[in-house]
Parts: sequence; structure tokens; C-alpha cells
Amino acid sequence: MNQKAVDYAADSAVMQTYGRAEIGFVRGEGCWLESDSGEKYLDCASGIAVNTLGHSHPHLVAALTEQAGKLWHTSNLYRIPGQEIVAKMLASLSGLDQVFFCNSGAEATEAAVKIARRAAYEKGEPERMTILCATGAFHGRTLGMLAATDRPVFRTGFGPMPAGFDHVSFGNLNALRAALGPHVAAVMVESVQGEGGAKQVPDGYLAGVREAADEFGALVIADEVQAGIGRTGRLFSYEDTGIKPDIVALAKGLAGGFPIGAVIASKAVGAAMTPGTHGSTFGGNPLAMAAAKAVLEILGEDGFLTDVRERAAYLDTALHQLQTQFPAMIEALRGRGFLRGIRLHDSVDLPALVNRLRDDHLLTVPAADNTLRLLPPLTIHRDEIDLAIAKLVTALTAMAPRDDQ
Repeated sequence: MNQKAVDYAADSAVMQTYGRAEIGFVRGEGCWLESDSGEKYLDCASGIAVNTLGHSHPHLVAALTEQAGKLWHTSNLYRIPGQEIVAKMLASLSGLDQVFFCNSGAEATEAAVKIARRAAYEKGEPERMTILCATGAFHGRTLGMLAATDRPVFRTGFGPMPAGFDHVSFGNLNALRAALGPHVAAVMVESVQGEGGAKQVPDGYLAGVREAADEFGALVIADEVQAGIGRTGRLFSYEDTGIKPDIVALAKGLAGGFPIGAVIASKAVGAAMTPGTHGSTFGGNPLAMAAAKAVLEILGEDGFLTDVRERAAYLDTALHQLQTQFPAMIEALRGRGFLRGIRLHDSVDLPALVNRLRDDHLLTVPAADNTLRLLPPLTIHRDEIDLAIAKLVTALTAMAPRDDQ
């Protein structure tokens, strides 16, 4: 371990809200990171599903460098031409109409809730204030979004939760329909619960949500913060279902590592947001817009997402072989695309596995329900997938009970 890093952590003025590993990264290229001690790590964490194009992608670096030499910030008191370009791209890609820009996933989901409630108010239905969420959901760490989660680990010690959020069983349409009524403004759903353990909603569920919401006069908010921007092999994770949400919350991978959040809404819903109803000092600044435009350009290239899906299928095959090799350790495989979860049996020590993999220079991400997440850049190569699987085999072999070796 780097002694300088240890000494710094002991004396750091940084608030201790993270259980950080004692590694400091100083540069990266593609799917690889290099630490301040010169060691290289295969990055299957992507900054928690953020580094869409990997590290130091030349198109992204060029776009951000060019914009940095021109203009950083003016605020939303003035037109920001880059917003108009990126908003048009997102509207066209989603089939929706209007975009609000902010700085993070929590800001995006907060804004989505505000838009849904305001839309109901403007329709003359102010009693529609409740947002229905799923058990196990994670929509951010603001007080409002803590109320959108039902997990005590995030809520404990933060006092009473804001009202207006109810929870229904994950993937249960009957429970959802029973909870709907004239008090519900929207249903907010993740098609893949990233923090919740990479759990994917059952087939047909999103279509059922759309149908039920329409029947009861509620809106549908798609939380695409982690699952969107190509991570599941489609630009938006709900695309294969054929539904169209009323509101989409984006962040994480949209600018490939530069802080950003965005909310896309239909014109009918977005029209409820008039000057003064919401805002952001930094949201949609020229730097973020340059980065987002660059990412969307790459994802929009002919064949890019097709190739992502093919390499994700390659990973899927490898993961199923891994499960076959370690049946006493791997209970289930979850998620899709490059948002994958390995649900470990409860007897397997997840933190120990994460640490062991990191010691072997493979970065992964833990999640709820004893699940190991693999969130590599969308640019990961097949040989890098092979290397990641080989490191998983080594770690699981070392930790396996005698009859699983």
C-alpha cells in the first residue's frame, strides 16, 4: 500500500462519507486506470457507470479541450447554444420534446418529480402528489430521493422523510395497480435497479406500468440514470419494450465523466414548467454540453451500439460459464448489457471478493442483495472481458468452499 496515500487519508480534511480504497488514480486510457504508484487496473466500475467511452477517449478529450479554451460558464440567465444542440439530440433520440439540464442523477430525479407534480397541478389536479416507487429502488441521496427509496441504510439518522412517496413490490403489477388512484402523479421506475442489485424488471412489466398509469391518469418517469446512455445495449434501457415514458431522468454516462444531469419530457408535461418553477446555476454549462454532445455523437455512429450488444453477449456467455463453474457461490446472474450483477450466495463475503479483485487489479462495484456489479466502459474489448473473467475465476477459486473447486 502506498504510505503517502495512507498518511494523507489519516490527516485528510475531506469529510469521511465514503469507505474509500487507499488508491489514488492519476491517469487512464480506455478501460485502464493508473495509480499514483504506477500500477495499472482494469476498470470494470467506470466510476459507477459513468465513463461511457472509457478514459481519455480522443473525441471526448478534443471536444472538452476545445470548449475549455472558449467558455466555461455564463449561467442560465442567458442562452447557452450547446444546450439547444444537445436538447435537440436527446429529444430526437427519445421521441420526447423538451429537456432540462442539471448536474447529477439525484438532481435529475428530483426535477422529474417536480415536473410530474407541477403537470398535475396545471391540469387542475393538485391532489396528485404521490410518486409510486419500487421496493429496493435507488433514486439518489437528497432528502426527497431518500423518501423515494425504502432502504433504511440510506435513511437512518436523517429525520422524517418528505411525504408524497409510496412503495410497491418490485416487478409486481398487481401491487402497482392496487396502489394507483387519483392521488398518484407518477410511477417512477428503473428498468434495471443498479444499486438495488442489478435486478431487471420482469418481461412485460414496463408495458404493464404504462397501461396502468394511462388507465389511472398518472405519468411514467423512467429513471435512466444508471441504465441509460447505452449501458444495456440501447440508448435507453426501456427501448426494447416499445413504451414511451412521459419523463426520462438521465445523468452518469451522458457526458462520459463530466458532471451532468438531464430530464426529458413530453411537450404536454414540460409545458407546466414556466420561468421560475425550477433552475440550476451550473446546469447545462458549456463544458457539460460539449462533453454530452461528444458522447452522443459516438453512441450514434453506425454500428456502435450493435457492437456493444455483441460484446455484451460475449460477456453474458462468459458469466454463465462462470456460474456453471461456481454453483455454490453464484446464485444468479442479473442485469443486461454492461450493467451486470453477479448475485452471490449469502455465504460469500462480497466485500472480501471486491477487495480480492482490487488486489488483483480489477475494479468492480458492490451492490445490494450481496451482488457484485460489473460496469465496464462500453468500449471494453473481448480480450479485456476475458481478463476480467480470468481474475474472477482466480478470486472465486481462492474463496470457494472445498466442494466448489
